Parts: sequence; structure tokens; C-alpha cells
Amino acid sequence: MKKTILATQILIFSILHAQNLSTPFEQSKGLQTATYTQCIDYYRKLDAMYANIVLKTWDTTDAGYPLNVLLYSADGQFDPTVWHKQKKVVILINNGIHPGEPDGVDACMMLLRDLASGKIKTPANVAIAVIPLYNIGGSLNRGSFSRVNQNGPESYGFRGNAQNLDLNRDFIKSDSKNARAFAKIFQWINPDVFSDNHVSDGADYRYTMTLISTQHNKLEGGIGDFAHDIFDSALYRDMAKKNWVMTPYVNAEGTDPVNGWTAFYEPPRFSSGYASLFSTIAFIPETHMLKPFADRVASTYALMQTLIEQSSLYGDSIIVKRKRTIEAQEKQTTFVLSWKPDTTSFDLIPFKGYEAGYKTSGVTGMQRMFFDHSKPFDKQVRFYNTYIPAKTVEKPKAYIIPQGWWSVIDLLKINGVVMKRLAADTTITVDAYHIDDYKSQTRPYEKHHRNYDVKLSTQSQNVRFLKGDYIIYTSQRHDRYIVETLEPLGDDSFFSWNFFDAILQQKEGYSDYRWEDVAEPFIQQHPEIKDQLEEKKKTDAKFAASADAQLEFVYRLSPYYEPSHMRYPVFRLVK
Repeated sequence: MKKTILATQILIFSILHAQNLSTPFEQSKGLQTATYTQCIDYYRKLDAMYANIVLKTWDTTDAGYPLNVLLYSADGQFDPTVWHKQKKVVILINNGIHPGEPDGVDACMMLLRDLASGKIKTPANVAIAVIPLYNIGGSLNRGSFSRVNQNGPESYGFRGNAQNLDLNRDFIKSDSKNARAFAKIFQWINPDVFSDNHVSDGADYRYTMTLISTQHNKLEGGIGDFAHDIFDSALYRDMAKKNWVMTPYVNAEGTDPVNGWTAFYEPPRFSSGYASLFSTIAFIPETHMLKPFADRVASTYALMQTLIEQSSLYGDSIIVKRKRTIEAQEKQTTFVLSWKPDTTSFDLIPFKGYEAGYKTSGVTGMQRMFFDHSKPFDKQVRFYNTYIPAKTVEKPKAYIIPQGWWSVIDLLKINGVVMKRLAADTTITVDAYHIDDYKSQTRPYEKHHRNYDVKLSTQSQNVRFLKGDYIIYTSQRHDRYIVETLEPLGDDSFFSWNFFDAILQQKEGYSDYRWEDVAEPFIQQHPEIKDQLEEKKKTDAKFAASADAQLEFVYRLSPYYEPSHMRYPVFRLVK
């Protein structure tokens, strides 16, 4: 009798316990996503209830709230350094970078509950870190109309953060406090596998889940080949077994995907591109916007579960191949700064779509494209999933950065770059870049007017550096991050993001009448410059007719012209 009463009490407690841990998504029957407060309070509750979970607080964000990271390990060990020593595959999951795309927020709340409670068995060789909701400011800016393309939830956050920044363009430039906090978390966690959960825009098709995998050529090394040839395939197979057949992210907005598409290219401004700088296998799951919110969350839950399971199965390979790739990069001499798609190489992949048709628009009265759900199809389509180098550079022995460029130096430090400071004022022979030409975007993009089409020349110069200036020796673990950010031609270099624009503006000049008096004896004393002036006048009629142009020509060849103008202030030590 007592056993029966005890069993009944245990059952009642279990039911109440389960009800107490239902999420806002579950309570609303799949119609609502958790608010920021609900999400963090829920994880605090899990932290208090389970010994295998801890919620940590990191630096503040633009919204004034701290960024949180939840750590989960079956053995109750919460030090990522120890995780790596234990040969565990370390997974980092990021949610809510675009709070109007909240599928990962709700999926991970349920997933972590089910892992902590034992409903899902946790592999012993896996440890998990989750950023519950990254864009806190966007989450607090809640409404129901900003995602016009999307089928639910009933209300959600906004894409821009508290500065109205798109945080998935901020991982290199780090204009947001969010990105700076994220970099510290990422370097501390040092994930082997990373996932940043999203919802797609674009074409219509029959998949609920699509997937951006870090471009395998760009990931490079043994880890890139492994990710493409083995790990990706394992994820697709296992998701199909869970009845969530996937396709690569349909990068065909505005066109009919039946014609095929090119794999999404993610330079380091994006989360997956940033992660690839550190040889981390990265994914951006993109659920389909038109599918019901409940289905999108369920498929995200399934993919995160699959990611854990397959990371466990291939754990030894992931750890060994990533370690070898990082070690190889320390010895690597040539680095790729930008990539382009190989239009001659493609895979034929199965695709479940809808036939595209045209009908008269009820808004414009003109013809508009639509996807006809009465005409589903299964076809093989071309997927261009190979990228080749577009620009490369030889890695120097070291870079030297004057301490005045502290905004760049701070970001290098946050991202784990090892640097030393010069002990005394000294003159060093370095290779110096000169910015011969560049273009800047006329319209702002995420707070910047980015530089592009940069043309460089290089000169060997003796440059005086001051005590406290920074020298960054290469052949260290973060070589790829160092090279791609400090080389001006990098896709997302600090120069491209305007960190060094001050050198593009001349600070000193001359009055014509005064320079005339100085320039005349100068060219008499330097006949070689006078010869250059006369030669240019012979070959350039416009120049020959302009006194201003000729004075400027002589000025730039004189010692009066400031050497810092257009000289890139990160110097290369090559010997």
C-alpha cells in the first residue's frame, strides 16, 4: 500500500515537474516564442535544478543587458579548457542573432531541458555551450509586422540590435558590444563545431530545414575535406531518418531554384565565416520562412540533436583533423584573402520544389512569378559548391602596428592574438604598403562606407617605431585571423571596414605662392625630379596645362610631403 502511494506521489510530482518546465512555445501550442526575460529565467531555473547545467554571465551588450552563455556537460564539468583535455567535441550554439528568426531560441530551451533531465541521452564525449539569445536589444523590440515573409510566431523581436546593427555582419568590425562579448566567449569556448540558427528568406520549396555549411574550400585543410565529404553527409542522412529531409540553403532569391544555385559565400563578417578563421566546422541552419513556426522549431530541435549525435560519432576525427589543420596553418606561407565560385564545377543534388509560374498581380496589374503548390516536383539541380582563390598573399614574419591604432589592437587582443610590445624606440626595415587607389561605397552599410577595389604598391622603408608599439609574430595559432584582417585586400579586412581611413586624408599642405619659392630651388638641386616633371609634361597634355598639377607633382616627390599619407599603417617584417 505504501509503495502504491509512493509511486502515485512520484507520478504526480513528475507531472507537475514536467508542467513546470514547459516553455512558452509549448504552452502556446507552438504559436509563441519566448521573450528575452522568459528565456533567461527559464535557463536560470534549469541551472538551479540540474547539476549538469550552469548559466554564466559575460560582458554587457548594446542593450545594457549582459550576454549569457549556458554550459552543459553530463559530468558537471564546466571549464572548456578541461573539456578539450578530456577529448570532448565542444559544440557552441548561437540563437537569436536575428530575433525575428527565433526558432533556435525555443528549440534549444526544450533541448537543454531534455538533455539535463535525461530524456535525451548525452554522449560522454560531447560538451555543449549555448548563447540563449544573442541580440538582446532586438529581442526587446518586439512586434508582429517586421517579418512580412514569415509564417509565425505571433510576435517576435526585430532584426536590428540596440544600435540598429545587423549583428550577423559585425563579427570582424565589432561595432557592437555584443560582438566583442561574443568574441571573448568564442575564444574561451574554442568550439570544434558551431551552429548559428536562422530562418530563411527567398524562394518557395518543400523543405522545412535548409543548411549553410562553411564553404569547405574556405575552411581548408583536412577539416574542410572531412566536413564536406563525411560530416555534412552524416547530418543529411540522420535528419532524413528523423523525417526532416534537408537541402543546402537555397541561395536563389528572386530566381527559380530549378535552375540551380551557387553555395552561399560567407566572408568573416558572418558568424560562420568568422568561425572558419579558427578552423571550426560551422553551420547556419535556415528553416523555411513559409513553414509553420511549430514545424520550424521542431526541425531545429532535430538538427541540434543530430549535430550532437554525429559530433559524438565522429568525435575523434573532428578533434584530430581540426588540430592538424591549425598546426598546418602555423607553418603555412600563402593565405587566401578572397574566394570566387568555380563555375565549371557543380554537384547534382535532389531538390523538392514547386513549379514556378506567372500570373497577373492584384497589386500592380503586371505579371508576377509565383510557386504553384499544385505542381510539386522532384528534380536534380545544379549546386555550385566549389570556391577557388581569387586573391592570395605571402605571410610575413611579423606585422608591426603603432600603438595609436588602439581600436584594431583591442580587437586583436579580444580574438586571442599573441602580441609583444617594443621595449624601446627603434628604426626597423619593413615592407610598407602604399594605397595607390581605392573606392568607397557611396551609401552606408552597417555604419560604414566600405573600401573596395584597393590597389597597392609595396616599398622597403626604414620606419621609426616607438616604445610600446606592437609586433605580432606569425606562425601562431590565429594566423588566419591575423592575415585576413590585417592585409588590406582581405574580403573583410580592417582596412575595408574603414579602421584606417585617417591615413587617406592629407594633414599638411602648402600655399601655392610659398611652395613656388621653395620648389624652384628644390628642383634645381634635384635635376632628376626636374627631368621627371618635364617628361610628364611631354606625355600628358592635361598635366602640362595645369600649374596646380605640376606643383603637386613636385611636392609629392619632395621631403615636404608627409610620408604617412596613403601609407598603410600596418607594416610587414619579412626578414
